[in-house]
Amino acid sequence: MGMQSSDDRARGAGDGPERSAENRRDHGAPTREVRHQDPWCDPSALGWDEPYGAGAPAPTVPPARGEPDPAAARVREVYVEVQRSAAFQEVRSRYRRFVVPGVAVFLSWYVAYVIAATTAPGLMARPVVGAVNVAMLAGLGQFLTTFLLTWAYTRHARLRRDRAALELRWDTQELTRETRGGAR
Repeated sequence: MGMQSSDDRARGAGDGPERSAENRRDHGAPTREVRHQDPWCDPSALGWDEPYGAGAPAPTVPPARGEPDPAAARVREVYVEVQRSAAFQEVRSRYRRFVVPGVAVFLSWYVAYVIAATTAPGLMARPVVGAVNVAMLAGLGQFLTTFLLTWAYTRHARLRRDRAALELRWDTQELTRETRGGAR
């Protein structure tokens, strides 16, 4: 048998998968290795089915954390320079000027809805039109303000931030490409 379990039963003595594997072996049932067949994965294209030295070079090992890598250090410097630039700071401040008030207004509206629903059930149950009451309108208003805020955010991003952010991204890619020694 196998190892002992914590309840002093030999492992494989129960009805678990170990026991069923033993039964197949004991009773002559064929055992075969089950392989995972993924139709979207081609191991030969990924190089998984070839050992190193069989036509493909072994992957390079990156330097350890303590070892300096001059190219990586220069790339880090480029990102720090971009982060400190006035253009980056302007993009971040435009983002904050929209997001902080937007989140504050939306959370205030949501908390007011929850508080009103729990503390003023009479107000929320007041009928407005037929079976529609104040609570239903406020709940639908939550959905409406979510969509409205999403629309306003995308519009603000498109009109006030995207162009500047794309220019920064392009400049950053050009600078990092130059530091790495040309185009890859």
